[in-house]
Amino acid sequence: MNIEDAAQLTQTYYCLDCGVCTGSCPVSRVLPSFSPRLIVEKALLGLGDELLKDQELWSCLTCSRCYERCPSSINFPEFMRLLREEASKRGTQPVYSHHGMLQTIMELQTQGINQKKTEWAREAGQVAESGDTFFFVGCMPYFQVIFRDIGVDSLSVSKNVIKILNGAGIKPVVSDEEHCCGHDMLWNGQVEIFKKLAFHNLEVIRKSGAKRVVFNCPEGYYTFKKHYPEHFGELGFEVVHVYDLVAQMLADDVLKVENGAGPLTFHDPCRLGRMAKIYDGPREILNKLAKDQFKEMERNRENAVCCGTSGWANCGTGSKQIQMERLAEAKATGAQTLITACPKCQIHLNCALNNMDIDLQIKDLTSVLAEAIK
Repeated sequence: MNIEDAAQLTQTYYCLDCGVCTGSCPVSRVLPSFSPRLIVEKALLGLGDELLKDQELWSCLTCSRCYERCPSSINFPEFMRLLREEASKRGTQPVYSHHGMLQTIMELQTQGINQKKTEWAREAGQVAESGDTFFFVGCMPYFQVIFRDIGVDSLSVSKNVIKILNGAGIKPVVSDEEHCCGHDMLWNGQVEIFKKLAFHNLEVIRKSGAKRVVFNCPEGYYTFKKHYPEHFGELGFEVVHVYDLVAQMLADDVLKVENGAGPLTFHDPCRLGRMAKIYDGPREILNKLAKDQFKEMERNRENAVCCGTSGWANCGTGSKQIQMERLAEAKATGAQTLITACPKCQIHLNCALNNMDIDLQIKDLTSVLAEAIK
């Protein structure tokens, strides 16, 4: 898709040049040379060749804070995604974090290389080979291997989801054949790899007979909810985030938990919050677990700040500054624990915390929830 078509599709031609996007952008605060408004101006002035070669194209967190506040409703994150798709076709790439290890893993999965998820899944609880509910694990088992040295046990998150579903009488399908959802490849311009991953996942899920697919990862949930139907049409199953499901289970008294967690605060992931509009589910759970021990950060819900990195790319000093400010904001609430609802947020914030002198724990919401199940 060329720049003109991308601008038309995302309403970029309606730009008022008001600067709200740049004023709202967390990256612009730490990297003054980065400006969503200037990127839009370059596109509209026909400076496409210059724009598509600019490394700052990959510095955008696609966190949607600008889109949330734009008076013209310009979908800047989607505009950036489309620009990256075109830039990738021309040979431009971001600076990949961790030596491109995560991107390599995702590409290898298109060749049928997968982890044996069912082995650890059976250790966590009861799972099935076919049934109504499919638990889409995503890339968390791979994160476990790479990031355990910074104190993040990503695999425990997936195990906790199984325990939580079992606690409500649900025996989910977990499949060894599942691939990465393709989120990072899509947002880093590698659309063909995304399509291969997505097509395979749809075949695996449909073969299982599942009527709904449950996600813990916000990126997987949002990718299935928005981008899979855009590329493949009607999915044939319901896409559900586990926190919406748990909140309803708690309200219906299907799942029983003990109170006593806290004091804690909550970080809204960009894909779960501003993009998927899931704000209430996690808070209903936290209020059930902690009541008056749950404290909101100053910037929360649609005003929450990104964890500082997206797509395992362009993670530099600016990213670390964003993360450190977010951790300081969490500590200012008086909380002892920062609760995340995204495995990547947990990894990125833990990475920064390891280099800070702050007495703060970071836990995934599934952890405190699994601990509280009666």
